[in-house]
Amino acid sequence: MILEGIVTTVDDRGELNIAPMGITLGPSLGLDRFQLRPYPSSTTFRNLKSSGEGVFHITDDVLLLAQTAIGLAPSPAAAVRPAEAVSGWVLVNACRFLEFRTASLDESAERARIEAVTVREGRNRDFLGFNRARHAVLEAAILATRTAFLPRSEILGDLDRLAVLVEKTGGDRERTAFRILRDHVGAAADSAPAGPSVESA
Repeated sequence: MILEGIVTTVDDRGELNIAPMGITLGPSLGLDRFQLRPYPSSTTFRNLKSSGEGVFHITDDVLLLAQTAIGLAPSPAAAVRPAEAVSGWVLVNACRFLEFRTASLDESAERARIEAVTVREGRNRDFLGFNRARHAVLEAAILATRTAFLPRSEILGDLDRLAVLVEKTGGDRERTAFRILRDHVGAAADSAPAGPSVESA
């Protein structure tokens, strides 16, 4: 099973990178070990290859997820505090977090395969609960990162269907997040790049 969340890593200068990313869990769905599949061109991959440490966050903050999915600086800035078991940062508003170290890294395929081991797990607050608007924003964020290789008509059609859920069941943060993503897709359609973009998470 793939569990969607947000990964924080730092580079050699200590600069924080925040990127949405799913982790693959084993059959037991335990959080003690998991796998990440970043693109080798991504900042997350470079940081993990260099430091071997990061923090995975389970969160319902879809505005932060939407902003970072398309490369925007979080606004307002994401509140963080230092991790305790690794060199990195914990998102204060996340529900749960897993401080992890890499056990192995394979970059021989199009997407790297990183096996990670949780060295500290923590909880900041309870998960609020399921909401159709937040799930819709998550799906929209994934669509917004696929503008280089999915037909624009397909993406826009999917966004139209998701918009109904956001309007019916979302709050201000969900509507803002969805608007940011829809604007991003519209701008990508207008510019119509000739080739695939470089994934930068």
